[in-house]
Amino acid sequence: MLFVRHADQSEVHVHDPQPPNGRHTARWRSTQRSVLAPILGFTGIVIVGSAVALVGAAGVLAAVMAKTIVTPPAARADDTRVFAVDLAERLVTLQRHRDSVLPGEYSFFFSAGTGHARVGEITTRTATTVTRRILGVDYGDLASARRGRFSGWLYTSPADLGFGWTEVTIATPVGLAPAWFFPADGTTVSAGKWVIEVHGRAVRREEALRAVPVFHAAGYTSLLVSYRNDGDAPASADGRYGLGDTEWPDVEAAIDYAASHGARSIVLMGWSMGGAVVLQALTRSRHADLIVGLVLESPVIDWADVVRAQALDRRLPALIARGALAVMGAPWAKRVTGQATPIDFARLDYVARASELQRPILLLHSDNDGFVPATGSRRLADRRPDIVTFVAFSEARHTKLWNYDPDRWNGEIAAWLAALPTGLPKR
Repeated sequence: MLFVRHADQSEVHVHDPQPPNGRHTARWRSTQRSVLAPILGFTGIVIVGSAVALVGAAGVLAAVMAKTIVTPPAARADDTRVFAVDLAERLVTLQRHRDSVLPGEYSFFFSAGTGHARVGEITTRTATTVTRRILGVDYGDLASARRGRFSGWLYTSPADLGFGWTEVTIATPVGLAPAWFFPADGTTVSAGKWVIEVHGRAVRREEALRAVPVFHAAGYTSLLVSYRNDGDAPASADGRYGLGDTEWPDVEAAIDYAASHGARSIVLMGWSMGGAVVLQALTRSRHADLIVGLVLESPVIDWADVVRAQALDRRLPALIARGALAVMGAPWAKRVTGQATPIDFARLDYVARASELQRPILLLHSDNDGFVPATGSRRLADRRPDIVTFVAFSEARHTKLWNYDPDRWNGEIAAWLAALPTGLPKR
C-alpha cells in the first residue's frame, strides 16, 4: 500500500500491487500515473511554492544583512537602562547585561550621547542590575539619565592623556581626513619610530587613544587616523564600508604622511575592522618596506567568521550568512546594498593568505569577544607561529581588552615592541 500525504497532512491510501510481468506492465503504469497525478501535482505545487517562498525570504534576509553590514550606522542606540544614580556615594545602578557586568573601567555614554561618564569597580550585582563606581562625569547630567550605552573608549579627547598633541590632516583619495598627532617626546618629531592607529567599524579615532601611552613610553610617535565613512573623514562616493577592501588607501595616505615627516619605521595597529584595513595596507602599500610590524586588537582576520557569528547571534540560519557574503561580493551588489564595487572576500581572508604575511604580528583577542570570534585569529596564529605572537584573553569583550586588564595589555605590547627587530625586512 502506498501512502501519499497531502499538504494538509491527510493520507490517501492507494492500492498498488506489484505490476504483472509482460503486456500488463504498461497498463499498470498508466493506471498508477492516472491515480497519483492529481495528488502529486497538488502536493508538488505546495512543496515547490513553499520552497520558492523560503528561498525568497532567505534572499531578502541575506540582502538586509548585507546592506546593514556595509552601511555606516546613523547613531548608536542607548541599550542600557539607568535605575539609580547616587552622586554623593559616586554609584550608578544599571541594567545587567554582557557588557555592564565586565570588570574594568569603561565609558558610559548616556541620554543619546549628550552625556559621558566613566565607570569602574562593581560594588553590587543582582539578577537584573549591576552597581558600579562612578570615576567621573565629563559632561551631561547623569542624575537625570534614563538610558545609555557602554563603550571601551574611556578617553574621549586627546587632551585626556596629558601628552602634547596636534590635529593634522591627511590627504586621502576621498579628501582631507583629520588625524591626531602625538610626537614621541611631546614637542617635536622623534627619531623615526611611528605607530599609525586605525579604529574599527562604526567608531572613531577615540577608540585608539588607549594605546597612545604604551607607544609613547616606547619612544613612538602616534598618528591616530580617520578614514572614509567613519563620521570624521569625508565619505566615499557610495557612502558604504568596503570592510577593509576600500579603506586601506586612506591608511596608505597616512603612511605617506608619516614617511614625509620623518618616519623611518612604522608599526600599524588595527582594532576590529581596522585590523582588516591594516592587513590590506601591509600587503598592498607601495611603502610596505617601512612597515616593521602589526599590532591587531580583536581583529577581523576572515569576514566569513564574523558574518556567520553575527547570524548565529541573531538566530538566523547559516544560509543567511552565506547569502549576505554572496550579495556583498556580487557584481550586482550596488542594486541591493548601494556599494560602488563588490567586496573581494578572498583578498580579505588572511587565514588563506597567511603565507603572504612577512612582518611580525602581535595578535590580541578574547575568546569571549562576542562580536568578532577569535577563531580566525587562532587559525592565523597556528599557520604562522614564526611571525605571530598570539595573546589570548578570556571574559573580556570586543575591543575592550585594555579596559578589562590594562596592565597585561600594556605589558604585552611593550614586550613585543622591545623585541621587534630594528632592521627592515625586504618585501
